[in-house]
Amino acid sequence: MIRILLSTRLGERRWNQAELARMTGIRPSTINDLYHEMSDRVNLDHLDLICEALGCELSDLIVREPNSEPRIKSRTGVEIKSKK
Repeated sequence: MIRILLSTRLGERRWNQAELARMTGIRPSTINDLYHEMSDRVNLDHLDLICEALGCELSDLIVREPNSEPRIKSRTGVEIKSKK
């Protein structure tokens, strides 16, 4: 599972989402989706702007945690439940 640690990074600096949106020019709704980890896709330019504003590396903002169950997708993108 990919985790976006934007809420943690903003909390460390005591910034709110609106401040980050103003500093980066990213729409507040996009910042909110990242903050609440509701994004399926992320714009690379947005990540670069956020890292620049926060003075952090991408690895400080996004981490991968192991999934509790292996996930497999078919060629059509449909997720197939693995059999244990």
